[in-house]
Amino acid sequence: MAGLGVLSLLSGDFAMNWQPVPDSLPHRAAFAYASGALLLAGGLGMCFRRTAAVAVRSLTAFLFLWLLVLQLPRVAARPLDEGMWLGFCETTVLTAGAWILSCFCAAGSGPGSADGEAWMRAGRVAFAAALPLIGLSHYVYVGATASMVPAWIPAHVFFAYLTGTGHIAAGAGMLLGILRRAAAVLEAAMISCFVLLLHIPGVCAAPASRLQWTMLFVATALMAAGWSAAASLFADKPVPGPSGAAGAA
Repeated sequence: MAGLGVLSLLSGDFAMNWQPVPDSLPHRAAFAYASGALLLAGGLGMCFRRTAAVAVRSLTAFLFLWLLVLQLPRVAARPLDEGMWLGFCETTVLTAGAWILSCFCAAGSGPGSADGEAWMRAGRVAFAAALPLIGLSHYVYVGATASMVPAWIPAHVFFAYLTGTGHIAAGAGMLLGILRRAAAVLEAAMISCFVLLLHIPGVCAAPASRLQWTMLFVATALMAAGWSAAASLFADKPVPGPSGAAGAA
């Protein structure tokens, strides 16, 4: 998140994953800088215990705002366009991950000391529900997905379909309660592989590319959301809501 903020501030524009923000937006440049500053401050704030709770709640609200204001209208306007759903669902995954972290921060400790499972379950359901449509995009855009597979890995099209199926299976497993812990862990591990095998090498190959850095930071945030969702399934106690109030188990 801090990395996306830096890119936004350096470019004087909204983060590329928020695009397209209409050019007609009043004071667009000022809002873009404010967005970048919030992402940078929120990302850095999450790294310190004293500020983590406020930072993650602020980022949760910010991501939810983008989901409603930017992504939802695009889906409503073109409901049969998988590309619109992909953007909506990726932002949903980020929002759900931030929501889950908000629950952990409200407990002031790790998963084992949390209380209020109902709030955490809402985040997990949102996370899991977004995965099948992300997986479907691997089928719809199989050529583009296959082109991202590193050259040294054979059978690019096979892996495009395989990873798409993985997203779908993980979402279904978490929603239906079928090996849901394994599903969440394997989903997070798969996204981690994307970061290591696709996006870090992409940045190394084109270190001046804003697009490559954006894809790396977004994939890293998606990975973190995945591990947060997985961690929530190993909590020994219920967890609180983002406000700190305990919910019903």
